Amino acid sequence: MTGTIGTTAVRTWTVTAGSGCETAWVEWGDGALRAHGRAFGVGPGPYWVTYELETGEQYVTRRLRVCVEDADGVRELELLRDADSGQWSGNGRVLAGLDGALDCDLGLCPLTNTMPVRRHALHRAPGERTFLMAWVAVPELTVTPSRQTYTHLGPTENGGARVRYASGTFRADVEFDAEGLVVDYPRLAHRHPASGVSGSAGPRSPGR
Repeated sequence: MTGTIGTTAVRTWTVTAGSGCETAWVEWGDGALRAHGRAFGVGPGPYWVTYELETGEQYVTRRLRVCVEDADGVRELELLRDADSGQWSGNGRVLAGLDGALDCDLGLCPLTNTMPVRRHALHRAPGERTFLMAWVAVPELTVTPSRQTYTHLGPTENGGARVRYASGTFRADVEFDAEGLVVDYPRLAHRHPASGVSGSAGPRSPGR
């Protein structure tokens, strides 16, 4: 994403599913998003995660770069979606079964629920959408197709909404804020009370 960044935010979540914590630095504007984050957990074993995420227009994933370190060593994944063909690749190898997928979904990461919700304004208005996701397991960094449904349930006092997430037999009523960022995701993560610095930003280069 290049050009003007409209909003910046820093969010920290307690990741209950991994008995850890995640902080994400997020920038968005003109229907696109860029973020980087760091996380750690101790379940089922200690691990560290760093990631960089970039989308194109309509919050469609362009690139996800992830590095995990655990007792088995260091693993890295560069997940790319070609905007012209819609083809996904992982570390240079074409990935099957992802035709039609627009989003990545990084395991144990509440940030990657934001893209489909913002694209269809499910944090603001009624609707139900089913998506095919490129789901990235953590800490393994394997990529598999995942069919997921998001259903707007109603507004919350903070100006956001509750959205029901469903995949297979799993269900969770997720609370999003007015910006489409996760506040509470039962059995996965909840936002730290002190988290939430937002503001405007001018032109910024794509590098960090």
